[in-house]
Amino acid sequence: MKRIKRWTALALSAALSAGVLAGCGQTETVSVLSVCAGSDVTTFDPAYLSTNADNTVAGSLYEGLMRLTCSTSGDTTVVEGMAKSVDMDENFDGTVTYTFHLRNARWSDGQEVTADDFVYAWQRLVNPLTYSPNAALLSSVKGYSAVRAGGEPDQLAVTAKNDSTLEVVLTGKYDWFLTEVCTSPATSPLRQDVVQSLKENAQAAEQSAGENAQPLKWWYDPTQLVTNGAYLVSDYQPGEAMDLARSDSYHGRVGNDGLRFLFADSVEDAWALYDAGTVDFTYALPQAQMETLVSEGQTLTPQLSTYTVLFNGEQQPFDDPAVRRALTLAVDRQALAALAGGTAQAAEGLVPYGVPGDGEQDFRTTGGNLLYSSAEDYQNNCAQAKGLLAESNYDDRYQLEYLYVDEGPAAEIAKALTGQWKTVLGVRVQTRAVTEKEMSTALKTGDYALAGVCKTALMNDAEAFLCPFTSKSSENVVGYANGAYDTLLNIIDSASDPVARLACLHDAEALLLQDAAVCPLYTNSTAWKLREGWSGLCRDARGWFSFTGVCAVSG
Repeated sequence: MKRIKRWTALALSAALSAGVLAGCGQTETVSVLSVCAGSDVTTFDPAYLSTNADNTVAGSLYEGLMRLTCSTSGDTTVVEGMAKSVDMDENFDGTVTYTFHLRNARWSDGQEVTADDFVYAWQRLVNPLTYSPNAALLSSVKGYSAVRAGGEPDQLAVTAKNDSTLEVVLTGKYDWFLTEVCTSPATSPLRQDVVQSLKENAQAAEQSAGENAQPLKWWYDPTQLVTNGAYLVSDYQPGEAMDLARSDSYHGRVGNDGLRFLFADSVEDAWALYDAGTVDFTYALPQAQMETLVSEGQTLTPQLSTYTVLFNGEQQPFDDPAVRRALTLAVDRQALAALAGGTAQAAEGLVPYGVPGDGEQDFRTTGGNLLYSSAEDYQNNCAQAKGLLAESNYDDRYQLEYLYVDEGPAAEIAKALTGQWKTVLGVRVQTRAVTEKEMSTALKTGDYALAGVCKTALMNDAEAFLCPFTSKSSENVVGYANGAYDTLLNIIDSASDPVARLACLHDAEALLLQDAAVCPLYTNSTAWKLREGWSGLCRDARGWFSFTGVCAVSG
């Protein structure tokens, strides 16, 4: 193997930690931070994390190989977590080997955190029998496809060389592996013996509760969890509140004495808690509050999601690109964004703003507007749409239905969108609200014609938005197949030149939208509030927060 580089963030980590602690050093009294990061968590199992609240809580309890850290000035960087140092080697067959040297860290019960704990957690995450929504985080690891196709979990190229050395082999050079995969709470370590023991406890509790007892998850009592992060669950009142106490076993320094989570069913309720002084942090802000910030000239943070129409390309009439293109051109994105609220913006591509690009410019800025979403373009778009539909295989015999999950402005968007298609093209589409579970099932089985979904990514990289549409991807629910597109994504996987890689990513997005495989509608922005007197907050671009370095600052 050819040695390429060694991850050398230790000095930076120490400097940043010193900066955070310097601010915390001004605090002499006990400081517990009260937060509202949304509704109650849905799981304490890292494999099943799905919401920002889930990830925020899990990231407080567990720590992965790498972690985010922030200075008191707000600068964020990735430093070592459970890893003390990292070596990266480029192999002659094109694969890349990461060797993680683990620090002397301990679980909350005093046992050592070992490489086997990561092997167990990562194999469990990828195992198709786990049904984890986060499995694709490890799609870059050699053996992933074999495991997902029904192979044994140990085919995943994650190996414990000894208790303190973890080896991971990737199929190519992925610059985002350390910063995106290894920082995700979903890739945190787990103790197999603890999971098994808690499963047995849950089964015993079920049996003692009688025949009508509800099935219990192994984490049903989170105060019994054995974790390796900065905090432990000291009290949990489902739907109401949760207290996290600082863990004595954590290897790093923590800026506060604990966290108190209060849960709210709506952003308005969360804001009321903040406004009343009950909590010192709230996310996300109500639309009215964010619009006020915009009117005051403040810049909001882009959300890494794009509300998008999916066409089922394996069904008529959407197997004809001309039909998909016609419907895409007939969309008035400016009008739909207005319905979505004052912080929404007409989509200019599938990849939203906020995704890293070239230097200081993000991917969307350098990629430009691929959808010609301006009001000036709309009339010309409609004329093109009519011509394309007239030349396509579409006729009025098709009974089309648009599915959407009735949350936020989705119902209004569905009504307006189908109205545009009827007005411009004479295409009649029925709308139907479904649950998230029903939507997921329809997409997996292909039992849909059109669907409005929020397209997000497990990683803050353009590739994560684009790779689900390769012909062999299990996430390709639209049936898109284009050899040129697949080739571009293959080149991206092995590209060593970041400039060439970005160019291929832009070409791939342009091709996907040229074929109208999907129809992006709008993107959105977000904001949060941390009360004056606290500092050191970290936010992952994917939407969750780290409160480990947050401290109370006097004077």
